[in-house]
Parts: sequence; structure tokens; C-alpha cells
Amino acid sequence: MSVLRTPLTELVGIEHPIVQTGMGWVAGPSLVSATAEAGGLGILASATMTFAELEAAIAKTKAHTNKPFGVNIRADATDAPERIDLLIRERVAVASFALAPKQELIAKLKDAGVVVIPSIGAAKHAVKVASWGADAVIVQGGEGGGHTGPVATTLLLPSVLDAVDIPVVAAGGFFDGRGLAAALAYGAAGVAMGTRFLLTKESTVPDAVKQEYLRRQLQDTVVSLKVDGMPHRVLNTELVDRLEHSGRWRGLTAAVSNAAKFKGMTGMKWSTMVRDGLAMRKAKDLTWSQVIMAANTPMLLRAGLVEGNTQAGVLAAGQVTGIIDDLPTCKELIDRIVAEAVTRIDTIATLTTDPGTPPITP
Repeated sequence: MSVLRTPLTELVGIEHPIVQTGMGWVAGPSLVSATAEAGGLGILASATMTFAELEAAIAKTKAHTNKPFGVNIRADATDAPERIDLLIRERVAVASFALAPKQELIAKLKDAGVVVIPSIGAAKHAVKVASWGADAVIVQGGEGGGHTGPVATTLLLPSVLDAVDIPVVAAGGFFDGRGLAAALAYGAAGVAMGTRFLLTKESTVPDAVKQEYLRRQLQDTVVSLKVDGMPHRVLNTELVDRLEHSGRWRGLTAAVSNAAKFKGMTGMKWSTMVRDGLAMRKAKDLTWSQVIMAANTPMLLRAGLVEGNTQAGVLAAGQVTGIIDDLPTCKELIDRIVAEAVTRIDTIATLTTDPGTPPITP
């Protein structure tokens, strides 16, 4: 099988320039180790894990693969320094962040040999983390699932590539080899995918929920502000429709109730949740209403993605949901994407002509 060597594969020591993103409640040891064994970079989602659960997840992942993998950390979490110490102690290859980590945390990770890859949504944010020493960035366009921005990948990606000299991984709207070839043509070092990996055999999302994704069309996702107060791309279910048409106070009441449930499930103290809320408010420049609404996210996603209750839960989804129609293994998926990308790149190469050759006419 042909291989694609890029700055990402060289940086992390993986075989293929394909990243499985750290999706809350989805990216656990099963999916991450399968991705790693298939030659990609799997990333554990730790935001929905307690510290003890993260310890156990890292141990379980290492028991199933000796290849590089990563852990996604909330940079604004009160125990972020302890989680970073855990990554260093366990020799995890990559630390990824949904928010820019502080400069001193990046330095600490890099000094320990951990590759630092924050996710960003604008060129100016890429410039900032690059100046702080980040090794690479993941840039997600508006087509992506979960928290997302308004700019399409086709515009956001080149703006970031023009702004920084570190490897850039493209995310938002990728699902096959054509997308990987296109990203590489732009100058990206690889692609990152969430929904496409959610819909694999090793994903622990209930089968009934996977079938719900597969039934959907391209127009069946919506960017909602009512899930947690921030732009969040999800499947347009009856619950989401009710949330979209609900009043402000109803949403806040539900959020407080869900925060209490999340506290009980994780054993977190109210003081810790308040400190995390303060940090989130400062980092994301949110109103208190948005901070309270953000308490909705873990429990609503858990109901859908873990418990399989699509009536009471929310299903984060990229726009590619409407194009995906199968449930391959991670190895089948990655091998297929790489083969398709190589074929596409080879085809493009045949379009080049010598200066004296007449142009191709339609």
C-alpha cells in the first residue's frame, strides 16, 4: 500500500496523516487504540472524564496499542496542570487542546517531549499559539460537528496556512480520500475527522444511534445556540427543535438541573464547577447565561451518545453525516482513505503538461 509522508506523520511518528478527534463520550480507548493500530492518530477525549477515569483510559489504550496516541484536555479546567503531569508521566505522544493552553503549559509539555496540537478557529489564534511554541494546529471549518465557527474550511484553511509556518491539520467536512488529497493540495499536513470515526465499528456509540446518523441527509444538521449558549452543530432532532423554540428561562433551568446531574455522576464539587465556569467565562468571553447553559452539554451528549436516548439527548454531528453510508472498521476506513487520496493525487499529476504542449480543450 502507498503511504503519504507529511510534516504531521514525521512530527508524531504515525503512518498516515489522519487524525481521529477527541469527541466527548465517543473517543475512548476502543476507538483511539483502533485508530492508532490502523496508523492514524487517535485522541482520547478527557473533558468528560474524571482524573481517575482518564488514568484508566490511558492505561487501557496503552494495553491495546504501543503506537502513538493523544489526549485532548480542556485548557481552562482547574485540574489541567495535573492532567498534563499525567500525560508526561505516562509518555503520551500528543496533547491536544480545544482552547489555547497557557504558554507555560506548552513549554512544560514540549520540554517533556510531548507534541502540542491546539485546535483553533481563526488565523489570529493560530499565530498566537505558534508564537507560544505549539508544534501544530488543527483548524476546523464551520462544516464540523460540535462547537464550530461560521467560516467554511475552504476559506479558513488557506487563511491559517498563510499565517503560520507550523503544520496545519484540516478539519470540518472530511470523510474520504478526495478530501485528504484536497487538504494536502491546499498545503495542510493531514486531516482530522470526528463524525466519520464516530461511525465506525470500534466506536462505542450504540448501534441504534449510528443508524440514526446513517439515515440523515445533508440538510439534517443545525447550528444551535440553545444547546449550551455557543454555536453547536448537531443533528436536528425533535429535542433540538424544542430547544430552538424554547424560552430563555426554560433553557437555563434545564442547564442547572443537568449541571447537578453531571456533578453527581463525576463526584465534582460545586466549588470546582464554579471555578471551571469562571475560567470558561474568562477564556471564551461568555456571559453568565452562556456559562450556565454550557452545563447542558455533557449530560445532553451523554444521553444521546452513551445511553442511546435520542429523545432526551443531543447528537453532535458534522455536515458529512448526510454523505456517510457505512460502518467500516478504523483500519478499513483509513486504508480506504489513503488509497483514494493516492489515486486522486496520481490522477492530478497526469494533468500537468510541458510548456509547449497545446492546452487541453473540453
